[in-house]
Amino acid sequence: MTQKILFVCLGNICRSPAAEGMFRHLAPEFETDSAGTAGWHLGKPPYQAMQTAIKARGLDISDLRARQFCPQDFDRFDVIILMDSENQLNVEVQRPTGNQTPVSLFTDFISEAGMDHVPDPYYTRDFDGCLDLLEQAARGLLLALVPPVS
Repeated sequence: MTQKILFVCLGNICRSPAAEGMFRHLAPEFETDSAGTAGWHLGKPPYQAMQTAIKARGLDISDLRARQFCPQDFDRFDVIILMDSENQLNVEVQRPTGNQTPVSLFTDFISEAGMDHVPDPYYTRDFDGCLDLLEQAARGLLLALVPPVS
């Protein structure tokens, strides 16, 4: 059975769609989706500056559309990955009673010490720096889900 992974940020136009695109490129055998905890951009494509930055790395996320996280996502996905602790809190308050779906910060999969969130490039304007972190985290997540055979 294919594992289903959901990437979540605030607006679902920068970090989470880029994380989804990065991860689906590295591991196309997984089912992926992304969502935001806020509903400001529902139905819109990823932010153009993020699309440009990720396209420079050979990836295309233009097919993605913003949607809002909902409690049913806990049942639809095997793993939920958050970009920061504020969004993690916003997701956890929606957790159905008794649900055990693992929820992690994406930075938990980065070996770099002291990284506790993926900075939002919508505000920082550092799209390349964000993509560097997302790539490191995507590789780390893949290793955690599919450990190398020794």
